[in-house]
Amino acid sequence: MKILIVDDDMLVSSSLKTIIEANKGFEVIAVGNSGEEAIKLYKTHQPDILIMDIRMDKMSGLEAAEEIIKTNKNAKILFLTTFADDEYIIKALKIGAKGYILKQHYNSIIPALNAVDSGQNVFGEEITNKIPSVMSNQENKKSYQDYGILEKEFEIITLVSQGLSNKEISKKIFLSEGTVRNYISNILDKLYLRDRTQLAIFYFKHLS
Repeated sequence: MKILIVDDDMLVSSSLKTIIEANKGFEVIAVGNSGEEAIKLYKTHQPDILIMDIRMDKMSGLEAAEEIIKTNKNAKILFLTTFADDEYIIKALKIGAKGYILKQHYNSIIPALNAVDSGQNVFGEEITNKIPSVMSNQENKKSYQDYGILEKEFEIITLVSQGLSNKEISKKIFLSEGTVRNYISNILDKLYLRDRTQLAIFYFKHLS
């Protein structure tokens, strides 16, 4: 797995590189220290995952991520930061980041990278607990039927918003993994959404 690290603290970058490359199957292909560098390095190296800080001078990680995802819609970006500010969480979700974990949880980095690589979204416990409250005041809720969503689709949307993978959802509702994948694809098309992260945002804004 090819990893790009971007953090304006070189000590953090160095520590991350050491932690990641101590695990078989991981290669840190480049290290940057600014949002501008993140964009250039991503274009040059096309990493499997970009792991990036949020607060950086001039261009933030959030701004860089937004630019990268505009031209690379399948980009997998995992934010690793000290800050759990509500505005950062909302912005990261809306951009389409695949994960948001706090720096103090270094032991969760490798599991998070593996999860993101397999297509899951990863948000640390502190972040997951905050999502409903930071999204709840966005607008009035409607019934899922108001959006043309069927009962089984709503059940799957709810499970996606809880961070479950297709495999976990399939076991929970007794459908094949392929059927769950088809359901999610149809739901995204129906709601004009891009990915699972946007689907989770939709749930918390409109249906929770």
